Amino acid sequence: MNKIEHIGIAVNDLSAAGSLYEKLLNTTIYKTEDVLSESVKTAFLQSGPNKIELLEASDENSPIAKFIAKKGEGIHHIAFEVDDIKAEMARLKSEGFILLNDEPKRGADNKWVCFVHPKSAGGVLVELCQEIS
Repeated sequence: MNKIEHIGIAVNDLSAAGSLYEKLLNTTIYKTEDVLSESVKTAFLQSGPNKIELLEASDENSPIAKFIAKKGEGIHHIAFEVDDIKAEMARLKSEGFILLNDEPKRGADNKWVCFVHPKSAGGVLVELCQEIS
């Protein structure tokens, strides 16, 4: 894993949270996107090398809606950049980690993504990200 790619924060209202984080980080949202496969709307902010992804459920049955119903708004996941997502998935699986998908999926911000189940990662939802070339 190369670096922390971003931190994902689950929010009820993307517009309100976007305004809050723009003020907090003294920057603007540089990209918004609907990720239909995850039933989520996203907004990205960057401060220096650090990125924040705000996530709002676009469907009441989406993973984000379920997360907020159970835990409330807040940090949802930490994403790590990898060079070869399939190789990293195989490595983690061989180490006993539980992956939430068998193949990388197209995610937000032009990335292939895979999630590691929090039960096998110390209670943290981990996302692997690789730039789609």
